[in-house]
Amino acid sequence: MGVLAAGMMSHQPHAQSFGRTPSASEIAGWDIDVRPDGAGLPAGGGTVAQGRAVYDENCAACHGPEGRDGIRDRLAGGQGTLASGQPIKTVGSYWPYATTLFDYIRRAMPYQAPASLSADETYAVSAYILYLNGILPAEGGLDRASLPRVRMPNRDGFLPEREFTAGWTAAR
Repeated sequence: MGVLAAGMMSHQPHAQSFGRTPSASEIAGWDIDVRPDGAGLPAGGGTVAQGRAVYDENCAACHGPEGRDGIRDRLAGGQGTLASGQPIKTVGSYWPYATTLFDYIRRAMPYQAPASLSADETYAVSAYILYLNGILPAEGGLDRASLPRVRMPNRDGFLPEREFTAGWTAAR
């Protein structure tokens, strides 16, 4: 038994015997991250009004009709509470970049069917959530040019650790 075990442990599988090279379309499907400066945003766009319809159909059941009183995370309100004894962390009070909202919705929402919204629907629902937080006006909209320019209320609320940011510049 000892000889058999030693023989099995001495045989190292070669890396080339595992997996396969992904196709270009597979890589494109995984390469969907969006940076704070907007790099990675797809073409498309949507308005607050369009976003309300998408939100009502896909988001309200979990987050409430106005993004506040649902069974899942609160999305709206909380501005000015972060320094209080009871901070309310929402998209509008805590998140530093609007592009993060788009990226998260695109990858993980709606809960029952992640990554099922089109780019236009994702821009629209992002616009509606920003509207619920008083960041966009009712007639507002978003696209790949305007989304990175949205200045979130807590944009300057995060202080990066020096050792993690050497040679890196944040989109401001």
